[in-house]
Amino acid sequence: MASVCVAVRVRPLNEREKEMSAKVIIHMDGSTTSVHCNKKHIPKGIPGIGLTDGGRHSFSYDFSYDSTDVRSPNFVPQDKVFKDLGCDVLKAVFEGYNACVFAYGQTGSGKSYTMIGSPGDLGLIPRICDGLFCQISEKDQVDGASFRTEVSYLEIYNERVQDLLTTKTGPGSGSGLHLREHPKDGPYVQKLSTHLVQNYTDIEELMHAGNAKRTTASTGMNDVSSRSHTSFTIIFTQVRFDAELPCETVSKIHLVDLAGSERTGARLKEVANINKSLATLGSVISVLADTCVTGGGGGSHTGKRKKQLFIPYRDSLLTWLLKDSLGRNSKTIMIATLSPADVHYSETLSTLRYANRAKNIVRKPTVNEDSGVRVIRELQEEITRLRGLVENNQVGVLVSKRSLVRIPELTKWKNKNLCALEQDLIWRFVDGGGKLSQAPVQNLPEVLNWVEIWCLRWPWYMVLGSNF
Repeated sequence: MASVCVAVRVRPLNEREKEMSAKVIIHMDGSTTSVHCNKKHIPKGIPGIGLTDGGRHSFSYDFSYDSTDVRSPNFVPQDKVFKDLGCDVLKAVFEGYNACVFAYGQTGSGKSYTMIGSPGDLGLIPRICDGLFCQISEKDQVDGASFRTEVSYLEIYNERVQDLLTTKTGPGSGSGLHLREHPKDGPYVQKLSTHLVQNYTDIEELMHAGNAKRTTASTGMNDVSSRSHTSFTIIFTQVRFDAELPCETVSKIHLVDLAGSERTGARLKEVANINKSLATLGSVISVLADTCVTGGGGGSHTGKRKKQLFIPYRDSLLTWLLKDSLGRNSKTIMIATLSPADVHYSETLSTLRYANRAKNIVRKPTVNEDSGVRVIRELQEEITRLRGLVENNQVGVLVSKRSLVRIPELTKWKNKNLCALEQDLIWRFVDGGGKLSQAPVQNLPEVLNWVEIWCLRWPWYMVLGSNF
C-alpha cells in the first residue's frame, strides 16, 4: 500500500500583489509549511477571513518548495521539483505501475507553471516526457526490451470533455466526448484519439498543438488563466523476456493541470463549473481520507464507516476521470500551489488543509501485467512444482502411472504453445526493421484459452490420473 505523495510550492509575489503592498505570509522550514497572518495585513473588504491576531497554522508534507525569491539559497527551481517527483514517476512506470501527478490551488498560484513551465524553464510534464525517452534509450541498449509510447490530451471545459489533439476548432465545438467506465480498467473517454510517438520531439509538437487549443482567459488574478482542466496521458507498453518467458506491462501516466478556483468572475457559468468540480474534488479527497483513517477502527463504528464508503466520484467529470488515480490503482502525487500574499490568506489556508487531508489517502497500486502472460508464467511455476513432487515421490498413491507417463507430453504441448505466444508478441511489437509495429495478435486468444483450461485442470489431472 502507498499513501498519496503531497508537495506544496509557493510562488513569488506578482506585480498585482506588489502594487497592493501585500506581505509574504508563507514560511517553509524543511518539509513544514507555516502560514502567518494578522488582521492588519488584510485589506478591507476581503471576505471569509475570520482571523485572530497572531494567527498561525503549520502543516507537514512530503515536500515543501519555497520558490518566492530566486536570490534566496533556499529557492527551489523546476529541476529540483522534477528530481524529487518526476523521477519517482518514471521509476514507477518502468516497474509497471500507473502514475498520476496533479496540481491543485487557486487561480494564479502557479499550477500551469509547475506542470508545463515556460519556454526557458520547462515544467514537470515536458521533463517527465523527456526523461522517459532518455531511459528508453538506456534500457533498450542494456535489456534489449521493446517499448511502445502513445499519448492523448484532453480538456474538461464547462463539464464537457474535448480532445485537444483533433482538428476540431474551439473548445465549444460539438457536444464533447463521453466518459465511460470499464469494470476492470476503470474510467476512459470514448473516441479520444491516441497518437504513437517515437521520441520527445513528437511529444513536444503534440503538446504545443494541444496547448494552443486550451481555453484561457484574463482574470483578476492572472492575465492568462487556464479556464479548463487538462489531462496529458502517456500510455507506455514494455515487452521483455524474463527467465525465457515473455513479460508485458502497460502503464499509464496521467499529468493533470487543474483550472484555478475563483470567488467571483464575469464568466459566471465558467466560474461556477470550475468551482463545482474543484469542490467535488475536495469532497472526494475528504471522504477518501476519512475512509482510510477509520478503516482500521473497531466494530462499534462499522455502521458509520459504511456511510463514509460512498465516494461522489460521478458528481463531476474531473473526479470521475481521476477515480483510479485517487482511490485505486495508481501511484499519485498531489502538488498544492500557493500565493505567498496575505490578501489570499483564506484561499491559501483552504488549499493547505485539502493537501493535508490528501496525505491520509492510501491506495494499493498493482503492476499492470498482461493477463495472458501472467497465466503462462503461473502455469510454468505449477509445472515445475508438480514435477518436483513427482521426482521426490511426494504425491503418494494418488498419482497413477498413466498421469506420470503423460507429464513429458503435457510439458511438450505447453512449450509449443508458449513459443507461439512469444512469436505473436515479437510480431506485434517489432517489425523487420526493428521498429515498433501496430500489427494485431492472431493466435493469442486460442493460446490463452488453452492456458486457462490447463491452469484449472492440470493439478487434478496429475494427482488423480483423470481421463481428460
